[in-house]
Amino acid sequence: MKLSEGKYNKYALVREMMETPGIIKSFDPSIAERFAETARKQKGLFLTGEGSSRIFPAKRAIYSSLKKGNAFSILTEGCTQAEEYNLSDYTVFAASNSGQTKEVIRLIARLKKLNHPAVIGLTANPRSRLEENATTVHILKCGKEEAVAATKSVVEQGLFYDSLLRSLNGEKMEGLNDLSVKTEKALTLSIDPDITRIISKAGTIYFAGRNNGVAEELALKAIEITRKKSAFLEGTFAVHGIEEVMDKKEVLIWIEPFETEIEKFNECLVTGVGMQIIALSSKKTMFPTIIIPDGGQYAEYVQLAAGWNLLVETGISLEINLDKTTRARKVGNEFLDSN
Repeated sequence: MKLSEGKYNKYALVREMMETPGIIKSFDPSIAERFAETARKQKGLFLTGEGSSRIFPAKRAIYSSLKKGNAFSILTEGCTQAEEYNLSDYTVFAASNSGQTKEVIRLIARLKKLNHPAVIGLTANPRSRLEENATTVHILKCGKEEAVAATKSVVEQGLFYDSLLRSLNGEKMEGLNDLSVKTEKALTLSIDPDITRIISKAGTIYFAGRNNGVAEELALKAIEITRKKSAFLEGTFAVHGIEEVMDKKEVLIWIEPFETEIEKFNECLVTGVGMQIIALSSKKTMFPTIIIPDGGQYAEYVQLAAGWNLLVETGISLEINLDKTTRARKVGNEFLDSN
């Protein structure tokens, strides 16, 4: 997608996506240091929120930490289920762009009553209910989003957790300029019209890949942007039973395929079901492949941006108004005074 073209720049969704490289480039890793001081006093981190404010930022943080073998415990769960947990030994990070998400406010209000010493809010909106109830807050620099689908805020939340973990482990966060360049390339790379056509005609769009937030977040974005049914199939779930009910009118988008599983996916889904697999990868695969820059330690951000690009192209090909949904709202479940 290209911001210079009218079919793209008329949408707030696209304009906000295209702000992301600048947000990455200007991100200041030192902002997390004061929160790291608080976190060191607790047993671990509990990263919560609803929808996009949790899926990519929290799961990427856990994935990255486990790959490095960090000893610090990091957990995530939605806010309603988290109300059933004893979080007294965890620093709780609660993300809500609006600062008004009902489930988030309900959880942190409960923790406040329990005198929890470390509840930190992430929001793009100052002077919100989140700020009233949290111990302290960090205000995101990305600014307000007009589009229903969250984009630039998701990346900044991810960067915040990334900088927090590095601070906890005495590491420097470097390479953001390079990540900015690669993210812009992912957002603007040309998508083969044949690939867009396959996805546009599919009844259901499945996303497969690692449980690092990328494929799951893109499954949510697919619903919001293409208005098609979508689902995330974690790891190799796609070849462990669900193939029984798949059909050839569906498509699977596989994020950075596991090399050891490519033949099995082809056997079960392409040969067995007759459906198409599209790979989104830094290297060529046996499937139709969208080749993206290798983001190295930040690969997930580049993958997410490339997925946005693909979904926008699909939505535009379907003549969908990317900014206007029928039922979905910017704040899915807003806390009101009547609550």
